[in-house]
Amino acid sequence: MTRTVIRNGLVITAAEETAADVLIEGERVVALASTDSAVAAGWTADRVIDATGHYVIPGGVDAHTHMELPFGGTAASDTFETGTRAAAWGGTTTIVDFAVQSVGAALREGLDAWHAKAQGRCAIDYAFHMIMSDVTEDSLKEMDLLVAEGVTSFKLFMAYPGVFYSDDGRILRAMQRSADNGGLIMMHAENGIAIDVLVEQALAAGRTDPRYHGEVRRELLEAEATHRAVKLAQVAGAPLYVVHVSAASALAELAAARSQGLDVFGETCPQYLFLSTDNLAERGADGFEGAKYVCSTPLRPREHQEALWRGLRTNELQVVSTDHCPFCFAGQKELGRGDFSKIPNGLPGVENRMDLLHQAVLDGHLSRRRWIEIACAAPARMFGLYPRKGTIAPGADADLVVYDPQAQQTLSAATHHMNVDYSAYEGRRITGRARTVISRGAVIVDDGAYLGRPGHGRYQPRATCQFID
Repeated sequence: MTRTVIRNGLVITAAEETAADVLIEGERVVALASTDSAVAAGWTADRVIDATGHYVIPGGVDAHTHMELPFGGTAASDTFETGTRAAAWGGTTTIVDFAVQSVGAALREGLDAWHAKAQGRCAIDYAFHMIMSDVTEDSLKEMDLLVAEGVTSFKLFMAYPGVFYSDDGRILRAMQRSADNGGLIMMHAENGIAIDVLVEQALAAGRTDPRYHGEVRRELLEAEATHRAVKLAQVAGAPLYVVHVSAASALAELAAARSQGLDVFGETCPQYLFLSTDNLAERGADGFEGAKYVCSTPLRPREHQEALWRGLRTNELQVVSTDHCPFCFAGQKELGRGDFSKIPNGLPGVENRMDLLHQAVLDGHLSRRRWIEIACAAPARMFGLYPRKGTIAPGADADLVVYDPQAQQTLSAATHHMNVDYSAYEGRRITGRARTVISRGAVIVDDGAYLGRPGHGRYQPRATCQFID
């Protein structure tokens, strides 16, 4: 069994910061000790990693990714192999992706299909949520079976009529079932029925450019759906997790629910913290540059960003995930030329999340411990992976990052490792980068070299939610 010691780093978890050495045996952390202690000095190891001047942090947990997701007549451009490799480069060591139930099919059929996509291909550990596209008596019963075997969260959509959409009755029934079996309902909260009316009206009026994607997916329709989801969860007596919150008014609905003591939680994503409708309006050389930034929920005007940062500081939002769902500009985003509704919805970002949030620390939006809370510990707790993931403690999986807080980098498609032909953050200069990335005791990235392999990542059955108030 290989013994590794990480020496002389500043260990940062959600709970504390301490100058400590970390001892790893095989795939697990076995001890921490003060750097200047006799205990640490007495450790022997096969491999010593010097972290002088660096942070030692838990590997990131990205609880919202979509590798190989079919959407809009195409599919996300990152496979489980390329996407998890890119995640590793960025200091993320666990993802939770979404298996998809097709309408008329069993949940099990969708889950098995996603296991087949991922097995033997992932560079880092992975787990699955289940997208419920068809709430029936049979699929409700299947929820119990999936929870028992470690698929403990189920995503429903108030958007995308004819594809993923569930009406209020189906949503309520799924929430009632989750209240009984311990599962967690994740909600895409947008009023898709009303949005479709606005899309039809915009296209009929000749408003076809990418920027209209954001205009028709109104902030009020995100807020309305968020309010409705909260009330349905309250009726069902079930916890609720709202994904990719982008708007101040939707966040206010979550804050109001939490002030009433309800088990309501929310995530936002880097794109809503760092990008805006200014990007959607970009025209570029061919007038279509804004298509790169089409995602749902959509980018909002810049003034929403401060509300989201404040929500992260005050714990009205608990998690930052990426909703990584990349489509190349050439040949995929271009499907929507002349009709913004046909632009595949999604942005690349799984490689950039940890670094962008570190930049937010430097910019004064977050503390270092809060960075680790929202990017590592909270998603691990929300989705039943803690304390194996999301922290550095004896018994935890040895998923660690030696992070250089002084490294300078410029984000660019020319240098990123995601399988997509553009960067949503092209040319943005940031400070901080993962130097050494360790997954279950194995060094998979080190000083600019990739040492990982497909198949190292293991499937992770999950426990039920650990609430994080």
